[in-house]
Amino acid sequence: MKKILASLVLCLLAGWAGAQGAWPSRPVRIVVPFPAGQTTDVIARLLAQQFTESVGQSFFVDNRAGAAAIIGTEQVKNAPADGYTLLMASSGPLAINPSLYSKLPYDTLRDFQPIGMLAAVPQFLVVNRDFPPNNLKELIAYVRQNPGKTNYGSGGSGLTNHLTMELLKSSAGLQITHVPYKGAAAAITGLIGGEIDMMFESGPAVIPHVKSGKLKVIAVGTKARSVVLPEVPTVAEAGVPGFAAVAWAAFLAPAGTPRSIVQKMNGELNAVLARPAIREKLISLGAEPVEASPEQTSAFLKSEIEIWGGAVKASGARAD
Repeated sequence: MKKILASLVLCLLAGWAGAQGAWPSRPVRIVVPFPAGQTTDVIARLLAQQFTESVGQSFFVDNRAGAAAIIGTEQVKNAPADGYTLLMASSGPLAINPSLYSKLPYDTLRDFQPIGMLAAVPQFLVVNRDFPPNNLKELIAYVRQNPGKTNYGSGGSGLTNHLTMELLKSSAGLQITHVPYKGAAAAITGLIGGEIDMMFESGPAVIPHVKSGKLKVIAVGTKARSVVLPEVPTVAEAGVPGFAAVAWAAFLAPAGTPRSIVQKMNGELNAVLARPAIREKLISLGAEPVEASPEQTSAFLKSEIEIWGGAVKASGARAD
């Protein structure tokens, strides 16, 4: 009788362990720390649909915006590390905030387990159509000949496009006055209207104005040329060797999430990103798909925190 009971207990334990290991056995929440409709949110919803179909369990997006994406990011940090709460975030909360906020309630490298990269979002250096320079070498020469007389706009102090220009300024030794606006749309309107001379901004926001002739595109901030506008040279090619600054999005889990879950999600993620229809959709959004392992993503995050930390220091921007 004892042997029978022991066997039953072992069977129950084995069944329980098997059930626990069958991830996912219930819906998976993907937290996006931005409002619905922004690029990261659109990408998250696209991928959630693909994961639902390929994994066979529901994946859904939960927008937790606010406080420069800190609210949603911290929520994932505090979630159980069981694979049922994941984070889809960008360079802002993950690489810029660590230097911008002295009391940030999370540590990107300590509190999260990278799953993989999603996409790079190239930023283009654009100028008002009446601004004399037509390429980067001419722009650098013009700014140096007119120190303190040129300006650039951004969607706000501490944002990616602000800090990208600060990187260019420090890399090329330029004096250009920063004019922060309340959002990228307002800055672009100011640029078209001649209130400012130049700015860095993502493709979807400025390419229509470049094609209509309202703006001139000078260069792109990525290491390699953009798939969207391959004829546009990189900043490094055009006169500032070694320059590279790009907005991006990545997929993460709370620290301590089982390795098996991380590896499974990385495989699912990279498989989705490799699909031609998905690649075309992302490119149409101005985002270029990036496939990477958890280890490659971790190394990338470390390097990006250092790069943007230098930009924050050069700009003097502080959020608290």
